[in-house]
Amino acid sequence: MLKSQILAKLHKKHNNLSTQDIEDLFEIFIKKISNSLKDGQNIEIRGFGTISRKINKEKIVRNPKTNEKLFKNKSFKLHFKIGKILHRKINGFTDSHIEDEV
Repeated sequence: MLKSQILAKLHKKHNNLSTQDIEDLFEIFIKKISNSLKDGQNIEIRGFGTISRKINKEKIVRNPKTNEKLFKNKSFKLHFKIGKILHRKINGFTDSHIEDEV
C-alpha cells in the first residue's frame, strides 16, 4: 500500500479533516516513530506489532571479489515482531472483532 493510498483512506474515513491536516498528522506520526527508534526506544502498536532496533556489531569483513579485509562499523537494523491480531488476520483466521480499520 502506498502512502497516497493510506492518506486517501484516512481522508475518506475522516472527511471532516482537510487533506493537508491528514498529511501533516501522518508526517508527525512517521517522524515520531523514526525519532523514537533513533533514540533506542521500541515502538509497540497493539494488534499490529512491535518494532525494535537491533545492533550489528563492528567486525572485520571480507570483500569476496578482491579478498580484501575491511572494517565494518557498528550499525543498526530494525526488527519487527507481528502482533496477534495482525497474525490471525493475514493467516485467514475468522474473528468477529477483527475489521479493516484503515
